[in-house]
Amino acid sequence: MKPSLLLKDQLCFKLYTASRLLTQVYAPYLEKLDLTYPQYLAMLVLWETDQISVKDLGEKLKLDSGTLSPLVKKLESKGYIERSRLPFDERIVCLSLTEAGHELKKSAKKIPDDMFCETQMTLKDLMALSQLADQLIENLEQSK
Repeated sequence: MKPSLLLKDQLCFKLYTASRLLTQVYAPYLEKLDLTYPQYLAMLVLWETDQISVKDLGEKLKLDSGTLSPLVKKLESKGYIERSRLPFDERIVCLSLTEAGHELKKSAKKIPDDMFCETQMTLKDLMALSQLADQLIENLEQSK
């Protein structure tokens, strides 16, 4: 394929558009949980690990502290998480789920199935797309 400056040929634009549209499709599902999409991603990490340092959460979500701090504060103000410092190293701020945070997981369990239906794609195609996205992310991280 010959390089082109046509917008329709730009992979970055296709990925940007798909990401934006996917986030919009998530919105009504997350609104029921009183979560934004970035807050939902943070909660996914916490539902998986239950306790994590702010630094590790930022690394998993690929967010800098300027973006992560307000997100953490908002989740804390909603009563879903709590912050504490590790006794052996007070510099490390740790996040853990509250009872409300655990309860929220029950309400979110159906979202992946709902989103699968929204894509109108086969499981095989979505798995292939996911693998390609993982490879692209890995390649781009290595090229930084």
